[in-house]
Amino acid sequence: MENRSHALTTGFFTITLLIAAILYGLWFNRDRVERVPYVIATAQSIPGLNPQAPIRYRGLEVGRVGGIAFDTKVAGQILVTLNINTDAPITTTTFASLGYQGVTGIAFIALDDDKAGSPLMPSSSDHPARIPLRQGFFDQLEKRGKEILTQTEEVTRRLNTLLSPDNQKTILGAFSDVSETAQKYRELPEKLQPTIDKLPALADQTQKALNSVTALATDVNKLTTGLQAPGGPIDRVTTTVERIGGSVDAVAGGLELDTLPQVNSLSDDTKASMRALRKTMNKINDRPQSLIFGSPGTPPGPGEEGFTAPSK
Repeated sequence: MENRSHALTTGFFTITLLIAAILYGLWFNRDRVERVPYVIATAQSIPGLNPQAPIRYRGLEVGRVGGIAFDTKVAGQILVTLNINTDAPITTTTFASLGYQGVTGIAFIALDDDKAGSPLMPSSSDHPARIPLRQGFFDQLEKRGKEILTQTEEVTRRLNTLLSPDNQKTILGAFSDVSETAQKYRELPEKLQPTIDKLPALADQTQKALNSVTALATDVNKLTTGLQAPGGPIDRVTTTVERIGGSVDAVAGGLELDTLPQVNSLSDDTKASMRALRKTMNKINDRPQSLIFGSPGTPPGPGEEGFTAPSK
């Protein structure tokens, strides 16, 4: 009986000690940090996120996920409660995204800020503030991966269209044409070889022609120099022209001094004759009978014989 009583006492003592150790561990590990609740309302999927998941602000742990539940007011929307330390700088420009720890797939909330120095965002248990959730790296990678797969399928479809039997025949025909063209280009140097062989002789003839042109230019230069030399043909022609010009000036001066006075005198006589002729014609027009009976005499004036005074 004593052995059984000792065993029972030992068992009660062990159980009591174990319960005390558990309670001490719970009391020692209790979270005594004061936190403020925030809420994330999102329609995105949140794979791997569980309650008590850590919350990190730019790599520093600032809280824990308090709970995850569906929004009863908006169908399809998820509410994630965040318990964040009071000293964490949660501002009006703070946003959240999902991060993953290594390759385990366990998610955590990563907080960041668009602009440093923004005003703090107040929150309370009665009215928790809401933090927007943005797509994380893996979400963007998944989205871009779908786009890449779509583009890859489009490229594959176009390649299949390009490599269809009809297009294969067309491509093979093009290759055949290119091969024939290359063959013709390969034969072209052989056809041009005779012309290439004649090029040295043509170059010699061209050089001779250039030498002849150079010699001709030299002769022309010498001829030009001889013509323009002092006492040369051009100088003599210039002297002769000057002499002829002097003779012409002398002849013009003689004409002006000798002939012009005579011409002026003849012009004056001609003018006097024309005046006398005009006067005679006027008289004939006034007395045509004067051509037969002659010109009447001048009537006697007062005091002359035969003068008769006019009657009143």
